[in-house]
Amino acid sequence: METKTARLTVLLDPAKKKAFEALCARQDLTPSQVVRQMIRQYLDQHGVQWQPSGQGS
Repeated sequence: METKTARLTVLLDPAKKKAFEALCARQDLTPSQVVRQMIRQYLDQHGVQWQPSGQGS
């Protein structure tokens, strides 16, 4: 699990944000959890290797 965090700011349509937050709530997930999961999947799909911060080099 990641030990450090960095902020990512995303601009999107307010209606889309509201719908996303509602869907996340129905799935008992936070929007941040879902975005982190999507980023991990995107990196995997494109063969990008990464290691969580604090896990060595």
